[in-house]
Parts: sequence; structure tokens; C-alpha cells
Amino acid sequence: MTTLLVIAKEPRPGRVKTRLTPPFTPEDAAALAEAALCDTLHAVAAAPAERRVLVLDGEPGPWLPAGFDVVPQSGGGLDERLADAFAGCEGPALLVGMDTPQLSPAQLTVDFTDCDAWFGPALDGGFWALGLAAPDPGLLRGVPMSTARTGAVQRERLHAAGLRVRDLPTLRDVDTAADAAAVAALAPDSRFAACLARCTTRARG
Repeated sequence: MTTLLVIAKEPRPGRVKTRLTPPFTPEDAAALAEAALCDTLHAVAAAPAERRVLVLDGEPGPWLPAGFDVVPQSGGGLDERLADAFAGCEGPALLVGMDTPQLSPAQLTVDFTDCDAWFGPALDGGFWALGLAAPDPGLLRGVPMSTARTGAVQRERLHAAGLRVRDLPTLRDVDTAADAAAVAALAPDSRFAACLARCTTRARG
């Protein structure tokens, strides 16, 4: 069975979702990040897995549900931190970030029987999920992160290694206020949508 990894930052004001400020305050941006992380962790908790791991930059808080191992992120760029997250796995692993609170347990339920990798493209050109039947950190090191080409380069790495790749649905990351509104509309019953409604009311007040 698969190990599910979530790579995340502790949701503290000024450290997360800075592109949401303005229109939101740093405190509201952190609250939105916490809500997105909570939704993500609960989706992971509801999906079948051998092990669930939070790869965290910071300290865990009351938002962390039971059943997760917590390991610190390594240093270096995002490519190095993602690579090191996979390096700690034995057997198949699927990694997701904290920016897609609309994801569902079904989207996290992957089968490697007929493939070597799962790839979840993001609308902005990145990727929200990467699954490897045999985790190889070298597949991620050196991939330029946070660009419109990140997903394409990562996918090319997988194909160049001779891996059979299957795609997950394309999802929208929450980076801007427009992203937040669009994602909340896709998941109206989520913690994220409820938090966005509260933050929007304060911002307009």
C-alpha cells in the first residue's frame, strides 16, 4: 500500500500565502493556509494508505489530525525538499502540497499496478501531486520550481527515465485571491470555503 506525503509550511502570519496580502491581512492569509492544510490532511486521513507523513517546515499545531508521522523538511530549494521527502520512503509513495483544499480521498487513491508514476498537473503549470512506485529522489533534484514550466519539466524527467506515467485531474492551486475564490466555489462545504467567507467579510468591513 502507498505512503501518502503532505509537504507543508506551518501556517504562521507572514510565512504563508503572502500573495494573498492584499486584499487579506497576514493573519487572514495564515488562517486560509491553515484551513487549506486542514482540508488536505483530512482528505489524506480518509484515503487508504500504509503510512501518512506530514513533511513540515515549522511545528505541528492543533490542526494536525491523528495518524500522521511528522518529519522536518530538509534545507535547500523546493526540489531538494521534495526529493528528500521521497528519500525517506520505502515502497510506493504519493506526495501532495497544501495548496489544493478541494482534493478528495478518491483522488489520493492510486494504484501502481499498471504504471510507475502518477502526475497531478496544476493549472498554473506546476504540479499538485507526484506519485512514484519506486521513489527516486534524483527524479526531482534540479527541476526548476515555481515556474510555468515546472510541471512540463517534471513530466519530461519521468518519461526520460522510462517510467509509465498516468495523470491525475488538473487542479487549481491557491496562490492569489482569485484562486481562493475559484477553489472555494469548487468545495463549498470545505473548511477553506468557510474561512474565506469570514476573511472576505472582514476585508470588506
